[in-house]
Amino acid sequence: MKKTQDRFEYMTTTPVPKLITTLAIPTIISMLVTGIYNTADTFFVGKISTQATAAVGLVFPVMAIIQALGFFCGHGSGNYLSRMLGAGKKDEANNMASTGFALSLILGVIVAVVGIALSPHIAKVIGATDSTMEDTLSYMRIIMLGAPFMMGQFVINNQLRFQGSAMFAMIGLMCGAVINIVLDPLLILTFDMKVKGAAIATVSGQIASFIVLLIGSRRGENIRLAIHNIHINGHYLYEILNGGIPSLFRQGLAAVATMLLNHAAGDLGSDAAIAGMSVVTRVMMLVCSALIGFGQGYQPVCSFNYGANLKKRVREGYFFCVKYGTIFLFVVGALCFAFAPQIVGWFRDDPDVIAVGKVALRCQAAVLFLNATTIITNMMLQSIGKGFKASVTASARNGIFFIPLILILPKAFGLLGVEITQSCADVLSLFLSVPLAISELKKMKE
Repeated sequence: MKKTQDRFEYMTTTPVPKLITTLAIPTIISMLVTGIYNTADTFFVGKISTQATAAVGLVFPVMAIIQALGFFCGHGSGNYLSRMLGAGKKDEANNMASTGFALSLILGVIVAVVGIALSPHIAKVIGATDSTMEDTLSYMRIIMLGAPFMMGQFVINNQLRFQGSAMFAMIGLMCGAVINIVLDPLLILTFDMKVKGAAIATVSGQIASFIVLLIGSRRGENIRLAIHNIHINGHYLYEILNGGIPSLFRQGLAAVATMLLNHAAGDLGSDAAIAGMSVVTRVMMLVCSALIGFGQGYQPVCSFNYGANLKKRVREGYFFCVKYGTIFLFVVGALCFAFAPQIVGWFRDDPDVIAVGKVALRCQAAVLFLNATTIITNMMLQSIGKGFKASVTASARNGIFFIPLILILPKAFGLLGVEITQSCADVLSLFLSVPLAISELKKMKE
């Protein structure tokens, strides 16, 4: 009981900037490392061919869907269990943790079986061409095998974060990242396994993270996952849906957006255009991963204190994260704008790839700082259980605005339309997010 009281006091009385920073440092590190190993495949595959680089980019939407389902279960269960811990209802938190984890494994097995069975059809849907089909299938089938482990690791990672155990979460992700980064050059280049080697390295890292995180969940004050606490019923499914649907929209629509982007780039350009946009997507993911890690340090503070009815601390944390997130993205965006050709060329030294990638990277870098408000707003709304508003903000950047724009702008401006679509969507997303944030922040103030 004393340990529970100690955690409650820590989460509700520690100065908000200090608390967020303490929780954010491990999550920023883990997100950066995860971002690095997500780009590692693109970097090392880039040493093979432009077609191989394009194939890895084409499979990214499939990985995004798997991640979306993992975040759906992880954020849905994590948000709820954190609020229950803040409210002193530990049994409810225990049940939700085990239920969310079990649901992710069930969904992971379904995705793996169906995905492998339908892989040729999926490859055509995501935009594989005759020149990229073989590499796309080789990479995708192995990635599908890792679906249960990928989803399971995301669930445990998020549940640990929402309990305030960001350090355990960081260690788990870093172990997988290190294994992936070490295996990539070994399997791809030394053993000449090409894209198959990249896929095996990725899945091996995910399995390692899964095991380490599972062990970490049984350390310290963390909730223990147990079979007898699994309750897949209407109550828990609703709470997972309410807390997790914004993540499903955000990640799922990112998959749809990337697929449409690849189709548009392929129709107007070539494999080089797909490769160029793929490189920019991975670079922007890496850049934003630091901000997301910062926001993830805020999420447990937000949900725990909201559950404890300390709403002043929720507001304070929101403005703290928006302020410093904006400054960070402005600086990084300026660097990406200045060195865009060199950054794209580092992944694939092909003049055609660089020509497409540098324009797209500069366009996104110019408005990058706007994403701080959009992303932190989404995390705040999701963490306090405002499922509908959080779903709207989560859908804005890659769905509500991006999908219509990617269908319209390329027809009007050709390849330039493909390159500027994400930037236009980012600007419009800000105008949607701000009013939704203000509506909830005013309620907390009252």
